[in-house]
Amino acid sequence: MSTPWDLPDFDAHEQLAFFTDPAIDFKAIVAVHSTHLGPAAGGARFWHYVEDDQALTDALRLSRGMSYKNAMAGLPLGGGKTVVLANKDRTKSPELLAAFGRAVDSLGGRYITAEDVGMSVADMIEVARHTKYVAGLPVGEGQVGGDPGPHTSLGVFLGLKAAVRRKLGKDSVAGLHIALQGAGSVASGVARHAAAEGARLSIADVDADRAQELASVVEGTVVDPAEIMTLEADVLSPCALGAILTEQSIASLNVPIVAGGANNQLATPGDGDRLHARGILYAPDYVINAGGIINVSTEYLGDGGPDLVRSRIAAIPDRLEQIWAESDSSGRDPADVADAMAQRLIGRG
Repeated sequence: MSTPWDLPDFDAHEQLAFFTDPAIDFKAIVAVHSTHLGPAAGGARFWHYVEDDQALTDALRLSRGMSYKNAMAGLPLGGGKTVVLANKDRTKSPELLAAFGRAVDSLGGRYITAEDVGMSVADMIEVARHTKYVAGLPVGEGQVGGDPGPHTSLGVFLGLKAAVRRKLGKDSVAGLHIALQGAGSVASGVARHAAAEGARLSIADVDADRAQELASVVEGTVVDPAEIMTLEADVLSPCALGAILTEQSIASLNVPIVAGGANNQLATPGDGDRLHARGILYAPDYVINAGGIINVSTEYLGDGGPDLVRSRIAAIPDRLEQIWAESDSSGRDPADVADAMAQRLIGRG
């Protein structure tokens, strides 16, 4: 018999909860990886999976990443994640969002949700009608919370600049070529920050219209999604979906730096070592992309205002520098170093 315990991505997860309501085509998986530091926090992903086991793998990997992300960001939160399985048309009804809210509420605060890929601030408003364990809700001017995307983008850009400083010895991205994979919320924010500083951008997205729209705003160039991973550039910034750094794709990379906002960029743990062996500086994804959870956790916990959010995001480059320094001294790849740090923080070292 096959069980979740047998899956390669099962990592002593504390809880897996499966929710189903066939009458409204609702299926969701909530994965709680760790509550060592506090309630498990992580967004909800609304996505169409060809096979249900892909959704389970995603939930396991994403929840573990949230444990590591929250720990490395210094937040009093554990890690969890939801995947809501969309149909082919990605139909999202009020009834489905209500069912999701009730599912979250049934966990009694052990898991706190927010928006992720396929979910919006408006969706969280509907979810919040059925549970109080939700963040990323609309806020007034000068308050923390709301859409986490801009905060994620800022943290990614600051981390990208730290990588440029370390690998290329430059304090600015002016004149550098950045290959940007994705044109969604986080990618768009990274592109705007980079363009404002004078970077040259090549942009790829499965939605060609969206890529063209972003390119026109930042005076970038649209490239085919099949080409972005092999483009000669100063930085590859993956800001779409994960598992794009494989043995095959790493061998074809033509950049000295990989620094982007996508979750779970490494297809396998060994791929971090493959990047390291090629001399490519990698910014571990759950460290560089922590800006969004920093913002919504501050909203949910009520432990500070915009200044605290900004200071926590501004600390992302320092954490990356710590990882890279230990990588240099130990010879281990940055992803492995970051994992070991995070595991110690959640009591699993």
